[in-house]
Amino acid sequence: MVLYQKLKYRKKMQNIKELLDKEVCSRNNNCELSYERPDPLLVASRYKDEYIILLCALFGYGKASLIVKFLDSLNFDLLNEKEEVIDKELESFYYRFQNSEDVKTIFKTFRRMRQEDSLNDIFFQSYKKENNILEALDILISKIHKIADYSSQGFTFLVSSPLKRDKQGQIKEIGNAPYKRWMMYLRWMVRNDNLDLGLWKGIDKKDLILPLDTHTFKVSQKLRLLDRKTYDLKSAILITEKLREFDNFDPIKYDFALYRIGQEKIID
Repeated sequence: MVLYQKLKYRKKMQNIKELLDKEVCSRNNNCELSYERPDPLLVASRYKDEYIILLCALFGYGKASLIVKFLDSLNFDLLNEKEEVIDKELESFYYRFQNSEDVKTIFKTFRRMRQEDSLNDIFFQSYKKENNILEALDILISKIHKIADYSSQGFTFLVSSPLKRDKQGQIKEIGNAPYKRWMMYLRWMVRNDNLDLGLWKGIDKKDLILPLDTHTFKVSQKLRLLDRKTYDLKSAILITEKLREFDNFDPIKYDFALYRIGQEKIID
């Protein structure tokens, strides 16, 4: 009976892998990016600047068409201007939870940061210690807040809060959000194929965590890649571990396929 169940499970996982591999072949290319099928990567892929691309990721929440519309309205050249110019030019800009002060502040913060260091270097200096994506992400988010020296609900939502830790100082898996937009950014910057940009160096794609959104969360449940009902960092990690059974060296290559399967309601 146990052997039968194991064989049944292997067969089921093989079928899921075949489905996802097929979707990866058709989805992981820039033909998937268009105004008819909008995604923030449509705008991000036009640039080679890691700070501009991060802006595209952080504002990448809500309805995809409205995300792209807002990103298209931004003048990213402002990152090269004086802060007074940024304040003037972005006076009337807002997006969902972010008012004009939030938008101006993130531009001014990134302007300051890019004059001093690269996001890749800030992230890598922490990552290289233990190849820990979460610890490096926590350092980067904390750095942005320190440089910004500004607080509002909209800004905190945009950048995210530093990750919560337990009494021993370890980052919690249960109790933290999935940090979807950040994981999406890391996917863009670390992976390098016809879809992702691969502009960062020194980070291994096998260490990435799935950018878990509502689409990939529900699809993962339907495919039995996840048994939990809680939308959190723990679920993102568990799905990633399951995807490593399909490709241990590049588990997140399945992310965009999972997203489109959910978005287009390919499975019931």
